[in-house]
Amino acid sequence: MSTAARDSSHANIFKSMKDITFEQTISHQCGVTMNDSVEARAIAEFMGKKNGVTVTYQPALIRIDGNGKLIFMMDEISEYLGREMTAEIFEVNTSTHYGRMVRVDDNTVILFGDMDEVFEYI
Repeated sequence: MSTAARDSSHANIFKSMKDITFEQTISHQCGVTMNDSVEARAIAEFMGKKNGVTVTYQPALIRIDGNGKLIFMMDEISEYLGREMTAEIFEVNTSTHYGRMVRVDDNTVILFGDMDEVFEYI
């Protein structure tokens, strides 16, 4: 099979800029992408049990997405993981995030999708 024939049999997930429609709406979504690890899997499994949280597993990454805000409580995650999870370890496992991340204290990290809500913390 030729390269052209092989390439045409796979759907292209990327769009040309001319094919993208931009909407003037505000999304209140937020989330993190973590490198796949024991800690990241525990965080994802724990957070996936919460209402409104979506967890997506990729070959080397795990995404945790929510609407409005995501609250990561280190003591709850530690109990689920079976060993200490600190805000520092959490941040090391987080390769990227979207939304506003606020470390409230040593136990609480919140991601905000709604920027109006973040003002009470800054």
